[in-house]
Amino acid sequence: MATLQNIKVAVDAVVFGYKDKTLNILLIKRNIAPYKNSWALPGGLVLENESLEKAVERELKEETNVTVDYLEQLYSFGKPDRDPRNRVVSITYFALVKPEHHTIKADTDANDVAWFDINKLPELAFDHKEIINIAKKRLQGKLTYEPIGFDLLNTKFLFSDLEKLYMTILQKQIDRRNFRKKILSFNILEELDERVSEGRGRPANLFKFNKKQYFKHKKDGFLFDIK
Repeated sequence: MATLQNIKVAVDAVVFGYKDKTLNILLIKRNIAPYKNSWALPGGLVLENESLEKAVERELKEETNVTVDYLEQLYSFGKPDRDPRNRVVSITYFALVKPEHHTIKADTDANDVAWFDINKLPELAFDHKEIINIAKKRLQGKLTYEPIGFDLLNTKFLFSDLEKLYMTILQKQIDRRNFRKKILSFNILEELDERVSEGRGRPANLFKFNKKQYFKHKKDGFLFDIK
């Protein structure tokens, strides 16, 4: 039996950024209907001649002026009524960026762009709240078995910054002593001969992530396993 379809394919991006000791999401304010003037995830329809990855990278650049290094496919959303205009299946991605490295700027289908604390999000268009919730759970899960958190920190950071990042994303306290012991046992951090003050007490050494050492471990069957 012949099947008649009129389904459009879109991409949406959940861009995480860590700033002011909080986990943030990059949102755009739509300038077209439906949901005009509502906040939403950056994204749009895939062009006939481009891949999904190229489409999401293009939409991010056009609507937010952001380019990403870490981009991973998240999930597909295809409820028949998720878009009031027509049937749209969205292939979603999540990305990790350092906000201070990007100058955000709205363009094309957006009239504003801003970072929002993930715990203080505005009302969102379409099913984008559901998408963000799933992306957050993926990030929390992935953080426990792969050191993607380093993509959210500065190149040089205090060990306490790494602890705060994990507690912020996982939304729970961690045993700082065991966490430090476990992380350092992997030898994927380099302690630098540079010190900065955290406030009271003696200055602390800065660290940096050794990606070369991490990928060597991973090739040999490395298990990150942070809980």
